[in-house]
Amino acid sequence: MPAYAIANLWDVDINAEIVEYLERIDGTLAPYGGKFIVHGGTQRVIEGPASASVIVIEFPDYQAVTDWYESAAYQEILPLRLRNCSSVGVLAADCSEDHVATDVLKEVVTND
Repeated sequence: MPAYAIANLWDVDINAEIVEYLERIDGTLAPYGGKFIVHGGTQRVIEGPASASVIVIEFPDYQAVTDWYESAAYQEILPLRLRNCSSVGVLAADCSEDHVATDVLKEVVTND
């Protein structure tokens, strides 16, 4: 089942380090089957005060996204981005095709 690297970036300083990061990231994705799903393009915040740009990268499965993020190749370029923007990053597994919203309630633990 697919998994995703999701990032919200704001206050991005477009400089030589960000350009280098962008020039190198595709090479880090390829060995893990990663591909951009959302990157740039039209985005509109419809709720909340966010002014971030959303990026979504799809991988074949959760192990692949984890291996990519932890890889030496990605860790080598990650500081180029972190030094030049504010961000929140998340690695997330896809839910099944038959998933419905109430499925998340099965994971809630109550202390009655």
